Amino acid sequence: MRWWDIEPVLELEHELFPDDAWSAAMFWSELAHARGPQSTRRYVVAENGSGRLVGYAGLAAAGDLADVQTIAAARDQWGTGLGARLLTDLLRAATAFECAEVLLEVRVDNARAQKLYERFGFEPIGFRRGYYQPGNVDALVMRLTDPAQARTESSESNG
Repeated sequence: MRWWDIEPVLELEHELFPDDAWSAAMFWSELAHARGPQSTRRYVVAENGSGRLVGYAGLAAAGDLADVQTIAAARDQWGTGLGARLLTDLLRAATAFECAEVLLEVRVDNARAQKLYERFGFEPIGFRRGYYQPGNVDALVMRLTDPAQARTESSESNG
């Protein structure tokens, strides 16, 4: 992700997460940490054949722990494998950052995302009550141990 991706990312963000969308400042802050040799972030975007931004994802690493910050695919991309490709990219980044575990929060009412994460080996480990605001929606916390051994999109298609 680059600075010029922020505007189309925000459009998709507000379309998909109208009640708890990230702000431009949040994306700018994350991108500031994604540059240079000491980078602790990985942010990517996906475009369709006509150049329209159709997905994005981000990961933050600290020590041996990584956290999926965000992942989203445009509704017209659901079921195409885009989410799996974005998650695969993040797990490869976690491996490159030498992270032993990857955590994430997902809305308790987002069964589609939960199924994706479970396919990759994430397991539920708890809840964060009222995590998503202003809707006061709980988050399911999920953990993947050893992202280098995760069932990724490419390993699933080869297996």
